Amino acid sequence: MEKEPVVYMLASRRAGTLYVGVTSNLAGRLYQHRTGLIAGFTSRYGVHRLVWYELHDDMTAAIRREKQIKKWNRDWKLNLIEEANPDWSDLALALGLVDPTACANGSPPSRG
Repeated sequence: MEKEPVVYMLASRRAGTLYVGVTSNLAGRLYQHRTGLIAGFTSRYGVHRLVWYELHDDMTAAIRREKQIKKWNRDWKLNLIEEANPDWSDLALALGLVDPTACANGSPPSRG
């Protein structure tokens, strides 16, 4: 599988709790978040909706951007989301990623 460095934000609901992360495998990471495979912030607070993401050429740039966004105040993060996704839609579905909570066999999602 080809690596795709991406910075992403998850939300519990519109203007709800936010999480900023970085990964090279968005589909796999969303699966981990949504199924609670890794205990932590997103499972504790129900932060599972992909509301924003940004692709990068390399992981170094993606990590730098993630750290930058994590330092931002909440209003800046909300503005970034609303500029690209004013309805706060779950972008995972628009990307063709299967909702892992609907997978009967428990296997990770794939691109459609």
